Amino acid sequence: MSPDRRAAMAAGSLFLLTEVSAIAGAVLYRPLLGAAEGRLAQSADTQALLGVLCEVVLVAAVAGTGAALFPVLRRHGEGLALGYAFGRLLEAAVIALGTTAVLALVTLRRDTGTGADAQTAGAAGADVALEALHEWTFLLGPNIALGLNTVLLAYVAYRARLVPRFIAVLGLIGGPLICASAVAVMFGAYAQLSVAGSLAALPVFAWELGLAGWLIVKGFGSGSPAGPGPRGTR
Repeated sequence: MSPDRRAAMAAGSLFLLTEVSAIAGAVLYRPLLGAAEGRLAQSADTQALLGVLCEVVLVAAVAGTGAALFPVLRRHGEGLALGYAFGRLLEAAVIALGTTAVLALVTLRRDTGTGADAQTAGAAGADVALEALHEWTFLLGPNIALGLNTVLLAYVAYRARLVPRFIAVLGLIGGPLICASAVAVMFGAYAQLSVAGSLAALPVFAWELGLAGWLIVKGFGSGSPAGPGPRGTR
């Protein structure tokens, strides 16, 4: 197996892992974050900790995609390759920050007791602050940072024909769309977890699944071994 084929297999597998771990983590710790007025849902601690473990896997997978793709992207522009690698590291760091907020919520709940009556005004305020921190990191990491990284990778993939262009176009559409959606959420147009937010995330979701599947099954296109130009053809 050539180095490029190994890189394609690794990157495709890591992209799939990001999708699975992100969805699993959000589902598992959502009961902890879904309580109204700062009151934590009952019996959510263990489930939330499992969700945190999923997000630790997510952080490693997000950073790993940048490392796996760097040798290939570097041939089409070292600046772009470094930008993508560091962009994925930034995205992973923001996700990790949000994960610590979930861990802090679990600790706060254990310290203040499980009943609603045990929630002091200060503890309830801390609950709200930690939940807000997680929501903002979710907005900045898996939305804005993800969107920018998607545009960067899709641009290189389109220009160098690393994957079929219809897959790259999904990224070129989905990246700006999820960034615009994040800005809309930031200014209160709609909630992050809403029909509009979910629809805005669909192209990026399709891009990552399509990219992952193509890299695992087919590998990089004929543009990958070429120099920085876009002249590779299928």
